[in-house]
Amino acid sequence: MGAAVRERRAPFGVLLRQWRRQRGLSQLALAVGAEVSTRHLSFVETGRSVPSREMVLRLAEHLDVPLRDRNRLLLAAGYAPVYSHAPLDSPELRRVLDAVRRVLRAHEPYPAVAVDRHWNLVAGNAALPLFTRGVAAHLLRPPANALRLTLHPEGMAPRIANLAEWRAHLLGRLRRHLGLAADAGLAALHDELRGYPGGPTEPDAALPRAGDVVVPLRLRHAGGELTFLSTVSTFGTPLDVTVEELSIESFFPADEVTDAYLRDAGR
Repeated sequence: MGAAVRERRAPFGVLLRQWRRQRGLSQLALAVGAEVSTRHLSFVETGRSVPSREMVLRLAEHLDVPLRDRNRLLLAAGYAPVYSHAPLDSPELRRVLDAVRRVLRAHEPYPAVAVDRHWNLVAGNAALPLFTRGVAAHLLRPPANALRLTLHPEGMAPRIANLAEWRAHLLGRLRRHLGLAADAGLAALHDELRGYPGGPTEPDAALPRAGDVVVPLRLRHAGGELTFLSTVSTFGTPLDVTVEELSIESFFPADEVTDAYLRDAGR
């Protein structure tokens, strides 16, 4: 049986203890934050007490457990999942997908992409080919992965002027995601990306420089260089697993040269 099956069958108390430790909380800290007695929490973790459905959700909320894993906690405690997990192209999520597409279009002529929890591309706007130009065809076959496409030696990597810095930034983001929710798929992707060439050749190659406020993406293009800043947006009140795991990364010009080029290209 796979690891996911074994995890679903793990007792609720075992899963709760894993999440508590992953968040670096003592039983006392979790009990105080979730407004339950330390004695009761201890009994729940050891299996001596069965938590109510409301207690499961309260503890999961305080531990900031992703919706996908809240459903697993509910199942482990003997309750039905409460968070839907609809496919993105389902009728239930049609308005969500429409909203994502509107956001992407509104960002033109600047590039923007929507990705799922594994950084697989869900959608991109009309400016995305600026990034994917020259990328090997096999990296663009669905499900194309945004991180693989960026750091692969046959992807964008040869065109990224500050590859060591951008690589360190992306791997750092990926590690933070792994810290929030243990995911075998993300862990495997992290190991794969770390194996690509392009790491720092000097000890301080990926360190920020004095005066830097964000990590830019510096992209070689048409004999020059385009520089971007990026922001990441998510849905603020998700109640569906798929919706919670969607994010939109929008790239903005970091200088006048890049802005002028993108506006001219958009026209």
